[in-house]
Amino acid sequence: MAVENAGHAPSGSEYILHHLTNLTQGEGTSALHLDSVFFSVLLAVLFVGSFALVARKASVTKPGKFQLFVEVLVDFVDTQVRDSFQGTSKLVAPLALTIFCWVLLFNFMDLVPVDLLPKAGEAFGIHYMKVVPSTDLNITLGMSLTVFLLCMFYSVKIKGAWGFAKELLTHPFGPWMAPFNLLLNFIEHLARPVSLGLRLYGNLYAGEMIFLLLAVLGGSFALASVTGIGAVIGQLILGTVWGLFHILVIPLQAFIFMVLTIVYLAQAHETHH
Repeated sequence: MAVENAGHAPSGSEYILHHLTNLTQGEGTSALHLDSVFFSVLLAVLFVGSFALVARKASVTKPGKFQLFVEVLVDFVDTQVRDSFQGTSKLVAPLALTIFCWVLLFNFMDLVPVDLLPKAGEAFGIHYMKVVPSTDLNITLGMSLTVFLLCMFYSVKIKGAWGFAKELLTHPFGPWMAPFNLLLNFIEHLARPVSLGLRLYGNLYAGEMIFLLLAVLGGSFALASVTGIGAVIGQLILGTVWGLFHILVIPLQAFIFMVLTIVYLAQAHETHH
């Protein structure tokens, strides 16, 4: 279970640090997390490819199980958009569906056994590999900043540059409180992408950390037991309990990210009189 390092079994802290280290190219601000980019693109291709396959082979008379699943998913997202977004836009519903499915796939990678893919990577000379994109702050903040830029774009497009500027200066306390209104709106708009990205990152990072702690706990049992029965039983029970709970967290975080995106875009389409 533990990763071999310099000919000796690593300690628990070394084991956890190893699994939380990205495969990185470059240094500083120019560093690129290759593993996060790879799995993000891979899951995007999986999502787009599977939905495109369903669309191409869709049948009204004899729909397959996966087609029914996709239709339920699309209808679910469409309902959320209709409830939260009152404007007219060809982007919001497809964007919400993409965000929900993509983040959901990101989060489901957290259920893959923590040593499975890193061990497979070692066979190809890859010593570091994080397989859950949503445990990488660069990925979650990148998505939230994209949502933020879309909100800014539609705020200017719908309200006009002067209309948006006027809203920042006069809402919510009127023109006589323009400096305070501007400061308040600046903080509000800045807090949105930060909280959106940090919420997803924090929840999934914590979940991954608990899986790693359970793996270390299993290794500790194995060292204390000649047969390793304690490791198998303890890790199986605790891992199953946490995995079942985490199954609820995974879609919930994807749902929250999607709903907040819809709400922010809805607010960008609103005009204050």
